[in-house]
Amino acid sequence: MSIFQNDWVLNAIPLLVLAALVYALRQASKQPLWSEAFRRLRRNKVAIFSVIVIGLYGLVAVLDSVGKTDKAAGTRVTLLDQFAQKVGALSVRERTYSAPFARETTGEPQPRPLEAPGKHVLGTDGTGQDVLYRSLKGTRTAFLIGGLTLLISTPVALLLGLAAGYYGKTTDDVIQYVYGVLSSIPSILLLIALILVLGQGVLQICIALGITSWVGLCRLTRGETLKHRDREYVRGAKALGVSDYRILTRHILPNLLPIVIINVTLGFSGLVLSESILSYLGLGVGAEIGSWGNMIDAARDELAREPVIWWNLVGASSALFILVLAFNLFGDALRDAIDPRLRS
Repeated sequence: MSIFQNDWVLNAIPLLVLAALVYALRQASKQPLWSEAFRRLRRNKVAIFSVIVIGLYGLVAVLDSVGKTDKAAGTRVTLLDQFAQKVGALSVRERTYSAPFARETTGEPQPRPLEAPGKHVLGTDGTGQDVLYRSLKGTRTAFLIGGLTLLISTPVALLLGLAAGYYGKTTDDVIQYVYGVLSSIPSILLLIALILVLGQGVLQICIALGITSWVGLCRLTRGETLKHRDREYVRGAKALGVSDYRILTRHILPNLLPIVIINVTLGFSGLVLSESILSYLGLGVGAEIGSWGNMIDAARDELAREPVIWWNLVGASSALFILVLAFNLFGDALRDAIDPRLRS
């Protein structure tokens, strides 16, 4: 059985990510820089709209993470599943394909009436499942992949970047050599190799993405630390006998947080896209797990059918596009709010 279905730690990842964001926002709002940034964000309609969209996706991910196991059926029933059952059409399983708002099946020699005629907004797939429902189920996988990967890669990038920039010399040379080697290998080839070694699964994909995605943030952190380590406030702290650990965590790191948060926000969308690409290549999460990548992969053969089955591809691609676009727009707005001088 899949670790994704049974491991409570993985089921709790969307909740942990949401709690971490709320905590970070509350703490940041107490700082003058962030208070002014939030005021600018509230005046940015694009940023507000992006936050609403991301919040709705996050709500769906949380609803699909909270639930209980049906011991009789041996399956996990989430709040999203219960909501789908109440709605009706989302949980109704048809015989086979049906077009959006259709009243009969599609692709059969003799089309048959549907059990929920005209109620499948995005149609149904080859197994008769509602495409809108499958698209909603893919949200949890996207947040799980993005959230867990960032929890793996961000601490590594910050630790190595701060160490390289602050200590320099041999430490800097070794860390530069490590990420230089990783950067010289095409990322998609390295990802495929890692997944073939680790095996397929949600946790394995997150580890593989974490190994390949920390380099950019590490290089950025190193460069910013190099600039800050020679400034007067750092020299003053050293003269007072403050330890290196305290200088790094209490003086340098807080000054890097705006850049780190912007990088993490924009990086989330890239991780979601990576999962879809891996699933398209047959190296993503299992077929039993809701995933936009799996839906797009299945749509390859459907586009060659007659009549063309296009709604499975449109449903998954639209859900993916809207989430990625929302994160990118919010990342740009956040960058402008934190430092208006960066606005082009």
